This record gives sequence, C-alpha cells and structure tokens, in this order.
Amino acid sequence: MTKLKTQPDATSHASRLYGAVEAGGTKFVCAVGTGPDDIRAETKFSTREPAATIDDMVRFFREATEHHGPIAAIGVGSFGPIDVHVDSARFGYITATPKPNWSDTDLVGPLAQEFGSPVAFDTDVNAAALGEARWGAGRDCDVLVYLTVGTGIGGGVLHHGQLLHGLVHPEMGHQRIPHDLERDPYPGNCRFHKDCLEGLASGAAMEDRWQTPSEQLGDTHPAWELEADYLGLGIANIAVMFSPNRIVVGGGVAKHPGLLAMVRDKVADSLAGYVKHPTMEGDLNDYIVPPGLHDRAGVLGALALAMDAAPR
Repeated sequence: MTKLKTQPDATSHASRLYGAVEAGGTKFVCAVGTGPDDIRAETKFSTREPAATIDDMVRFFREATEHHGPIAAIGVGSFGPIDVHVDSARFGYITATPKPNWSDTDLVGPLAQEFGSPVAFDTDVNAAALGEARWGAGRDCDVLVYLTVGTGIGGGVLHHGQLLHGLVHPEMGHQRIPHDLERDPYPGNCRFHKDCLEGLASGAAMEDRWQTPSEQLGDTHPAWELEADYLGLGIANIAVMFSPNRIVVGGGVAKHPGLLAMVRDKVADSLAGYVKHPTMEGDLNDYIVPPGLHDRAGVLGALALAMDAAPR
C-alpha cells in the first residue's frame, strides 16, 4: 500500500475527522480529513482479491486514526451492483458484480466492526454525484446526473438533495440502445446483456472491439465517432428520463480530447428539439460537462457521504 499524501492539520484538533473510500474495480482510494480542503491522509492501491484489498483498506484507516484521532463516520462509494438498503441483511455487500471473485463481498462490515463508527454506503457514481453537487460542477443543480465512462459505465442521480435508490440503484450503463449490426458487428461484452450501453461503449468494450486500449486510439480513429454515437443515445435517454439540470460525464474514456463535444452534438440530434428549455438550446456546453472535481469526484463524494452519516 503506497501512501500518496499526508497534509498538516489545517483546522483545530477539535474538528471531526471523516473517512472516505472510493472502491473502484481497478483501484481503491482512501482518505481521512475534515473536508475537501483539509485531507489529512490519503492513499491508493490496486483492487486485488477481496481479502487482501479489504485488509489494505482497514490498515489505512487504522494507521490514520493512530496519527490523527478517531473518525466520526466513514463513507464508501463502491463499484457494483451493491446492496444499499440499510434494513437488508446484505447491506454493504457487493452483489452480482461482473468483476471476478468480488460477488457477495462485504465491504461495510469490516469497517464497522473495526472502528465502531457509522459507515455510509452507496455506488461510486452516486457518491460522485453527491460530491459534484456539493463542491463541483453541480452546485447549482436541483437534479444532477453523474455518468462515468471508464472500464465500465455507470450513473448516479441526486434529486433535490437525495441520492436515488429504488429496488436497487440506478444502472444507467445497462440501458438498451439501438445497435446497428451492419455498421458495428461487435456483439458487445456485457456478461449479462451483451450489447447494452456498457457492453458497447465502455473502455473494456472499446479495447475488446479494436484490440487496442482506448487511450491508444488516435484522434482520427473511427472508434471515437462510434463511441460518441452510443454515448449520445444513452445520454439522450438519461435526459428525457430524469430531466436533470446538468449531466456530468467523468471517467477515463470521457477524457479523450473532443469526445464530449461530439457527444453534445449527438445528444442534440437525438433529442431533435423535443426538450423545450433554454438550457437545451445551442451547443449544450453548460448541460453536458466534465467533472468540476476532476478525478477526485469519487473520493470526495465518499467524504460527503461520511459527513452526512456522522451523528449530529
């Protein structure tokens, strides 16, 4: 486990400390602080087998409490699917995830048992939506959607201050979109649905289709026009289903230069002027935006989960 950063105390020792975990399919990021401008300790490590990864997570917080004091609450934003219902016997578990060996893994239990503090648990994308709404690109939004386009695709919704849950939680990456098999004969790589949005447009799908990691595909590669088409269809669906004030698009694939501009054009074409609102006029530059917190939306969103879960 590699310690990345430790900052000196910027507030009084009486300030309450919060813990944050961004539990990603590729890496975990853990942090302790009093708020986004006062992170006392932070680390990241690769997502390996569950037992080893959870040991690293618990060890980080154990060492952080030894150096900085007790933690009032911990927030965990996790890859999924997960069980987010606090009255469920499996609350805090990763459930039927496509990630090998991680199905039926309890993330919350080891933290609650070790530290005795409240542990808030939600999807990584719901946490990122909360972070962006509180400190980033969604601060002026009543309804905000955060969509990540990376190894997988997922989306979170903040609706008038509340993160959206239903039977489970939003699964925007698994929406079905039109698939022109003549243009794109690739069958899709989703373990459950083959050619859902994630199965066609995630970073893993792009690498599988083109036999090259997405970050190595040149700007003129036909992959990007196809990617923009798929994301445009998916985001247009999100726009009409949730009617958000803004859609924040993060993740490694979304960082490709020019991709968001192409996606905005595709969304406008797909909506065809149906949504009548000044925000939806013109180039959509203020409607489909990159994260204001950049790569820190997930871990800071988890910190916000902890702050909301701490006893008053």
